Amino acid sequence: MGITARGIGLLVAAVVLVGAGFRFAYPELTLLGAAAGAAVGYAALVAAWRPRLTVTRHADPDRVARGESASMTVTVRNAGRLRSANLLAEDRCGERTVPVPVLRLRPGRDTEVRYEVPTHRRGVVPVGPLRVTRRDPLGLVALARPYGAVVPVWVYPRIHPLTAVPTGAGRSLDGRVDGVPHGSITFDSLREYVVGDELRRVHWRTSARVGELMVRENVDTSLPRLVVLLDNRVAAHPQRVGGVAESFESACEAAASVVTAAHRADLPVVLLFVAAEPDQEAQTGPALGPLDRLAAADLSDDDNAVRAATTRLRQDRLGDTLIFLTGPDGRDELGHVGALRGAYPSVVVGVFGAAEPTPPGATGLVVVDAADGAQFAAEWDGVRRW
Repeated sequence: MGITARGIGLLVAAVVLVGAGFRFAYPELTLLGAAAGAAVGYAALVAAWRPRLTVTRHADPDRVARGESASMTVTVRNAGRLRSANLLAEDRCGERTVPVPVLRLRPGRDTEVRYEVPTHRRGVVPVGPLRVTRRDPLGLVALARPYGAVVPVWVYPRIHPLTAVPTGAGRSLDGRVDGVPHGSITFDSLREYVVGDELRRVHWRTSARVGELMVRENVDTSLPRLVVLLDNRVAAHPQRVGGVAESFESACEAAASVVTAAHRADLPVVLLFVAAEPDQEAQTGPALGPLDRLAAADLSDDDNAVRAATTRLRQDRLGDTLIFLTGPDGRDELGHVGALRGAYPSVVVGVFGAAEPTPPGATGLVVVDAADGAQFAAEWDGVRRW
């Protein structure tokens, strides 16, 4: 509960009038002071009344790419039975507030407001709670209460179309390694039947010709497995434009584009961050996928996380294709990434926001200098032939 400036002035006047009335024996002043104090007390009782309101929200949609339109519909219902809700209300949408008209809302009635959610920046936009302010008729006391839960709207990075995917490695039982665009079981050779072989693998035409049961030997082909490592260190993205690290935003767009292309091609993909991610589950609910994690991604001050991340990647060997996305100052750590070539046959680095091209170094990595995610996607067809 908060007393307005008018209420504070009236309360001070009440104290002064009562004190002066007793001090100088003027009952009229005492009466005026008591009336002023009673007015403030009455205002507090009126403002303390808590209306029975139910607030529901619906985001359409609740997950969008950066720049796409999204709206929020807020419905406020007066669940009381006797009194109309004569209130002032505003909804919190990110950093701004949206007025919601609930003046003279009768019992059993509801009001609905629809407004656009800002999606010009990647992130998780919290919408709510509804802030309802109750005032007395004289404007002496104002009491604000929150109603309804907070609903997040996930703003994904822009996704740029990628027309190709990396090739995988097909390994036959005789040790040969072939490049294949997608995982499959491919015929390799024939051999004699041994006890325990499945009859469905018997090649009957050849068996009839040679007089012995011959079994098909297939190539054990593996799908291309992608590992996207996003550098989310503050040290890797030093430049700021309006408080935003544009190189990190571009890296997020590239990561989202690669992950989406892999999912569309039914390829396994893993998204990792150099620095540990914050606990978004406690703030916005459980993340449902890599795009949710990219929407909630933020820069970390853990500048020494590259060595730990590369050590973990070397031990786990999560795939055969590693894509490292970093900023202009992340090039200082390419030595650690280059050491992963023994564990990952294909390693490519995307550097965003660098003023000058990355000089060819001793790391032997394929490095793509891109101004933004769109340029990285445009050069993807050439990069994929590692």
